[in-house]
Amino acid sequence: MSFANLKKQSSLGSLTSKLVKEVEKMNNTGGGGDERLWKPEMDKTGNGYAVIRFLPAPNDEELPWAKMYSHAFQGPGGWYIENSLTTLGRQDPLGEYNRELWNSGDESLKEQVRKQKRKLQYYSNIYVVKDPANPENEGKVFLFRYGKKIYDKIMEAVNGDELEGRDGYNPFDFWTGADFKLRAKKVAGYPNYDSSEFDRPATLDDLDDAQLESIWKREFELQSIVAPSEFKSYEALQERLNAVLNLKRQDREPAPEAAPSNPFATKPPTAPAPEAKAEDDSASQSSMVEED
Repeated sequence: MSFANLKKQSSLGSLTSKLVKEVEKMNNTGGGGDERLWKPEMDKTGNGYAVIRFLPAPNDEELPWAKMYSHAFQGPGGWYIENSLTTLGRQDPLGEYNRELWNSGDESLKEQVRKQKRKLQYYSNIYVVKDPANPENEGKVFLFRYGKKIYDKIMEAVNGDELEGRDGYNPFDFWTGADFKLRAKKVAGYPNYDSSEFDRPATLDDLDDAQLESIWKREFELQSIVAPSEFKSYEALQERLNAVLNLKRQDREPAPEAAPSNPFATKPPTAPAPEAKAEDDSASQSSMVEED
C-alpha cells in the first residue's frame, strides 16, 4: 500500500473500521537489550512521564500491533521464560498443564497456576514526541511493548463513548489520531499506567506529508515478532517444562487442532475454534492470563 493510499483510507475512515473489525475478531477468539524497544524511564520515586504517538501499521501489514502470549516464572528446576504457542493458535504444553491443575479443584494447585500463567503483551511502533528523561529519543521511531491496560485505553479511543457523546477514532492514524500522555506510577512495587490518557486528535506534530511518510518508512516489522520461528516446538517446550517443574517425562502429543491461525497475517484467516475451557471459566480465564 502506498503512502497516498494510507492517507486516502484515513479520510474515508476505512482504517478505523478495519481496526474495529479485527479487534472484534480477536476478542471473539478469545525486551531487554533490544535497541528497537522504548520504555519510559522512572525517577527515584518510581514515577515517569512521556508523550508518544502510536503509528499506523507498517507497509504490507494489516494491524498496527502484534499480540504475544508468554510465560515467565521460576520453578524448582530453574526459570521457564518462553513464548507461548497459543499466540499462534496452537496447543501449548504449559497451557494444557495449567488447565489440568485448575480443573482439579485443588486451591493450592490453582495458586500454582496463577504463578505460572500466561502474560499478554502487545507491540506497536511509536513516535516519541516528548521524553524528558531522555530527550535524545524525541523525534525517533521505536517499538513499544505494553500490556492489556494500555491496550484497553486504545480500544476506548477506538470505540468512543455514546453516553458521553464522544466519537471513536483511530489513535494510530497520522492525521486523525492523538498523542498518548504516558504517566507511570509505582503501585505495589510495579509501574501503573491508569492515569495515562490520549490528547485531542490532531496531525502528528503538525508535520507535512513528506515528513510523515519518512516516519512511516522507519517503522519496524511487527509480524516478524510473532513469526513461527520465534517459538520453540511443542516437544522442546514440554522438555523444558518437565525440567523446570521436576515433572516425570511426558511423551504425549499435542491435541489435534485446526490449521494454525496468525491474527496478524495480511489477510486474516478464519478464527480457530476456541480452546477447551476450565470448569470455572470466568475465574480460570482471568486467573490464567496476566492483565498488567
